[in-house]
Amino acid sequence: MAFRNARRDSSPDGLLPSVGHSSSRLEAFSDGVLAIAITLLILEVHVPDADPGGLASALAHQWPSYAAYAVTFLVIGIMWVNHHEMFDGIAVVTRTLMFLNLFLLMAIAFLPFPTALMAQYLREGQNSHIATAVYGGTMALIGVGFVGMWLFLARHPDLMVDGLDADDAHQSMRRALPGPVIYGATIGLAYIWAPACLIVYAAMGVYFMVWRPSQVDEIEGQDVEGEVAGPP
Repeated sequence: MAFRNARRDSSPDGLLPSVGHSSSRLEAFSDGVLAIAITLLILEVHVPDADPGGLASALAHQWPSYAAYAVTFLVIGIMWVNHHEMFDGIAVVTRTLMFLNLFLLMAIAFLPFPTALMAQYLREGQNSHIATAVYGGTMALIGVGFVGMWLFLARHPDLMVDGLDADDAHQSMRRALPGPVIYGATIGLAYIWAPACLIVYAAMGVYFMVWRPSQVDEIEGQDVEGEVAGPP
């Protein structure tokens, strides 16, 4: 990325000094939390107890565990990609941004629990509604976390690398907004038909796989212009 190492020459009130306070440490910490969260998912896929000759049936019986694992692994993986692209556009960080990121990571790190809850209770009547609603609520909170960080960046564009401004952050925020809205709606859907929520979660995963922050388009466009122009 052409702008990845760009830094502001001065810091407005409230910003940490630009020298020695890049986003790299915050990214490294975030990567560690996401890596642990995504690894913990597999711990909830258990080896089934099966009678002689009944292993195939027992494996098929726990399909909710496989589905919940696959969907959540995809979801966290996409969060990691979009989180990485967000921080590609951040030059320096403030305490407020650190805490906003911390709250986001707290919600993501919680995901293995509702994943296990949904896997265990997806086929159990009333319990399936509660379990799926908890998952949807957690996802909605994560979506709010991403939107909140984009909103903060839109209000503090001096935190961003040269070439990016408040409009880029606003566009990224608007692109991220369907996340908390639709995930919040699945809380109600969970009480109608819980398995349908899995389909919505997978569809949102595809949406955010295709979606990317507006600033990535801006940065890549600048990269292309620089390559065409060549060295001065």
